[in-house]
Amino acid sequence: KTLKLPIIYCNNVGIQNNGKNIFTYDGSSMAYDKSGCLQASAEPFEESLLCMTWDICTNTISSRSIYKENADYNEYIYTALKYGATKFLKQFNIKKMTIGLSGGIDSAVTAAIYADILGPENILLLNLPSKYNSNTTRNIAYKLAQSLGTNYGIISITPGYNLTISQLENSNIINFKNKQKITLNLNNLIKENIQARDRGARIIAAAAAAFGGAFSCNSNKTELSIGYATFYGDIAGAVSVIGDLWKHQVYSLGHYLNDCIFKHEVIPHEIFNIRPSAELSDNQTVGNGGDPLFYQYHDYLFKAFIENTPKATPANILEWYIEDNLAEMLNCDREIISQIFTTPQEFIDDLERWWNLFAGFAVAKRIQAPPIISISTRSFGYDHREAQLTPYFSRRYYELKNKILNK
Repeated sequence: KTLKLPIIYCNNVGIQNNGKNIFTYDGSSMAYDKSGCLQASAEPFEESLLCMTWDICTNTISSRSIYKENADYNEYIYTALKYGATKFLKQFNIKKMTIGLSGGIDSAVTAAIYADILGPENILLLNLPSKYNSNTTRNIAYKLAQSLGTNYGIISITPGYNLTISQLENSNIINFKNKQKITLNLNNLIKENIQARDRGARIIAAAAAAFGGAFSCNSNKTELSIGYATFYGDIAGAVSVIGDLWKHQVYSLGHYLNDCIFKHEVIPHEIFNIRPSAELSDNQTVGNGGDPLFYQYHDYLFKAFIENTPKATPANILEWYIEDNLAEMLNCDREIISQIFTTPQEFIDDLERWWNLFAGFAVAKRIQAPPIISISTRSFGYDHREAQLTPYFSRRYYELKNKILNK
């Protein structure tokens, strides 16, 4: 527009799989005239021939081929995810998918996407309850599978879990140096992770092999950000179809699947109203406690760490907090911040907790996570290269922290 020259943009259609990121190329080739107005455009995610006339004397471009882009962002997200996942599955000749169905939004959306791609007859959904799983989530899982028309089974993990606990607690481990018996101390976190691994590495992986095909990772981008997942458990799988979606995007996509793809309620309405929970202990159920994250805030905080240009640092977060424009900079609701944190100390403790995980142990989990269908400005994997280093807080951060706490 500045140089008064036309421009023609030609883009690939397809995917690029580097082992960690499955990038979707949407095509959408287009041409602009010398005034900067769009004159020709192709439909996204389709191979097509785009025809136009370029008058070299007047430097004008004319065409009747203009794709009218839909303003529904969920439609674009779903089109990209379905396109990328479909291409990936065809590359590896995966025709069936097994999914652990918890009764939560992540596994529900994942199940619906694969059912749309592969057909419900090629989907095996497994609900794997323990004594901590509520009737609410069990019923939601059943209703979802019934609505989709998939294959569905319920397999309790309690017998396997109890066996693992018994074997570890009664193990005969000897220290050869002092000839004394070693006792393995199983704390609550260890017991929770045993359940997650029992579901993923033992039952779902074996069921997928027996059913034929692969099994899915249901982790979203928020969970991957801070490693809220278990090694070889719920972070395992052939591919993560929602791994580049923040939690609020997963909820939004769930509504879109009901309203626009299946055109009836396949994802039960109850799933949108319960507080998310891993349901791995008495203190971690949909009725008592829940996830340690407040997604209305933490989604946007973690997004700033990876998708901002430049990426936000803890010092930036404190600067915005002091300037009282944190909500505006994160693009989240101002009221939710004041509801979550009643004191500056609570705010700083929360920030340091999640930054230490984001830049610390969560990196190890992301390195071992399956490839992600990548559609955002920056996704985890080779699109966001990172090393396993000690989490770092700058001198500026400590100056700001001292200023806030010693007002």
